Amino acid sequence: MNVSTQVPSVNFHLWKPCNMQCRFCFATFHDVGPNNLPQGHLPREDCLMVVEALAMAGFDKINFAGGEPTLCPWLPALIRRAKELGLTTSMVTNGSFVTGAWLDRVDGALDWAAVSIDTVDPEKLKRTGRTTRAGPLSEADYLRVMAMLNQRLIRVKVNTVVTRSNYDEDLAAFIASARPERWKLLQVLPVRGQNDGLVDDLAITPEEFARYVARNRYIETLGIAVVPESNDLMTGSYVMVDPAGRFFDNVAGTHVYSRPINQVGVEAALREVSVDPGKFRLREGLYDWRKAGG
Repeated sequence: MNVSTQVPSVNFHLWKPCNMQCRFCFATFHDVGPNNLPQGHLPREDCLMVVEALAMAGFDKINFAGGEPTLCPWLPALIRRAKELGLTTSMVTNGSFVTGAWLDRVDGALDWAAVSIDTVDPEKLKRTGRTTRAGPLSEADYLRVMAMLNQRLIRVKVNTVVTRSNYDEDLAAFIASARPERWKLLQVLPVRGQNDGLVDDLAITPEEFARYVARNRYIETLGIAVVPESNDLMTGSYVMVDPAGRFFDNVAGTHVYSRPINQVGVEAALREVSVDPGKFRLREGLYDWRKAGG
């Protein structure tokens, strides 16, 4: 199976550190110890080699994630290199370091940005750990970040993790003001080795998740695509690379890692993890990300 043809998007979790401590985070990489990753990330040149290998293997879109990827000082260089190689470029960010000066460094090279916004209630953000030491981002902060991205013609998504803390909310009014193209709704996902002991009281049932989706789906009348991802759809439906430059999957409820891409190559490393192209399509992972200049 040519995975890059059937699942042409890859998530590169290039940076383990984060300035927030979200209790539900399923990409903490606590299990990636100092023997694999002494600094919590690969060196700059090794990261560039991973990006180049993924492009050569035929992937069409790369999404830089973390941790918090904007903490990586060479993220702009990786984005620009990916763009030079013909990839559609994207990142997932909590928004706390997205400034005009930072965006100047990726001008013309960053196609998409997904901003993680679970709620605009500051107390709920504090309880779930979606906060910096200085406090959570405010509703105005989030809208300012979204406006900067839109002004620079960077296409915008919002990622919302639905937990016990926010499952009864109607966030669509805020989303109407933020005006992303896509709104991804993620049912909080427990993963052994990532959020053990922290996520239990935040779990929700599939029915509760479905009610959240139904309550907020009216935002589609404004042309904003709502993309729900249940725990089942999230499992095994992504091509993912960890901060040590290895593919990984979450099929067994924990992370399973390949050998490093830079050592064995993309094809050999991909054979060591599980990816389900059918689930990728079911969760609407394939969409026209190159439309309108993307």
